[in-house]
Amino acid sequence: MTARPEDLGFSSDRLERVADVTHSYVDEGKLAGTSVIVARKGEVVYRDSYGMADLEQDRKISDDTIFRIYSMTKPIASVALMQLVEQGKVLLSNPVSRYIPSFKDARVFVSGTADEYKTEAPRREVSVHDILTHMSGLSTGFQGGIVGEIYRKAGLGFGFRDLTLEQYCDLLASLPLAYHPGERWLYSSATDVVGRVVEVVSGQALDEYLKENIFGPLGMVDTDFWVPEDKIDRLAQCYTRQDRKLVPFKTRYDKPPKLQSGAGGLAGTIDDYNRFACALVKGGELDGNRIIGRKTLEYMAMNHLPGGVDLATHAMSEGDASETAMPGVGFGLGFGVVIDPPANRSLASKGEYMWGGAASTAFWIDPVEEISVVFMTQLFPSATFPIRPQLRWVVNQALVD
Repeated sequence: MTARPEDLGFSSDRLERVADVTHSYVDEGKLAGTSVIVARKGEVVYRDSYGMADLEQDRKISDDTIFRIYSMTKPIASVALMQLVEQGKVLLSNPVSRYIPSFKDARVFVSGTADEYKTEAPRREVSVHDILTHMSGLSTGFQGGIVGEIYRKAGLGFGFRDLTLEQYCDLLASLPLAYHPGERWLYSSATDVVGRVVEVVSGQALDEYLKENIFGPLGMVDTDFWVPEDKIDRLAQCYTRQDRKLVPFKTRYDKPPKLQSGAGGLAGTIDDYNRFACALVKGGELDGNRIIGRKTLEYMAMNHLPGGVDLATHAMSEGDASETAMPGVGFGLGFGVVIDPPANRSLASKGEYMWGGAASTAFWIDPVEEISVVFMTQLFPSATFPIRPQLRWVVNQALVD
């Protein structure tokens, strides 16, 4: 059900500019289809779905279309771990090796090539706080640099991995860290380690824990690490662009994966993610079901980078993969956090927190204006078009009260 925009401080006419932007991407053949929900104080004031979920099958996007949310899994996994922190079962200062012993032997890259390199002992162990903030020294298989090459040689590129989460985290621990823990920020596989800590501490598989403690309480009925047979015809096709044309980007979601990736494994509907976003904008609770404490969430949405700097200052390099523009944005526990809107060149409130996914999906929470926005599409990679900052402008310019 959609509320009257004017009742929640929006102009209906000005909100239509959202469709002007998203529809133009579809009409120009840049995206197959788009879906967006704008809510304020947990009430939906605008929603629009346009275009195709699958061009080859001539299937339109609908409200129940299932999307690969990739890195928008990270905030969910981070909330899961912080639930355990709230219960006194984990401390942010604890070394990760307390839960994953292989991290006790982690080493830091010093010099060399992907085939032959030197390492040294870290100045301190990787902590739980490090893996929540991407300051662990871990990397990914799609980063640049020698460590990124080492990851790729170990088979850790983008896509399916035939390992359990336990095996995968042990492999990560055996590869060199890109820098000393806490020294720099680097977008990484660290949230997979977050997911494994959740498993070890809770004694449950990650999917079971999420269903019991987040998806179930919030009514996120279509979110999981795979799409069962009775829902597979609702899964949108993912695309990439070649010669300015959309080409299917093949991924497997039709059976339970061996690796339940806390960093990027979930798929779900826009309504499901909107329920998660609305719980956040309402301080961690939705429809009487609380998934996280108000003060815990406020702490997660603070900038945790040393000295209060932004990502452009503390990241290894501006060009490294991320799901946000780095100037004016810090990082909390699982979210990017806007600390300087003018530097970010965005119409955002200071304290807005957000993230996106590799297939160009995005969400943000504005705790000042009590707004949440969820955007779904399926185009890899996410840096192809600047639709995220455009959406911020056309949503926030519609505020009149």
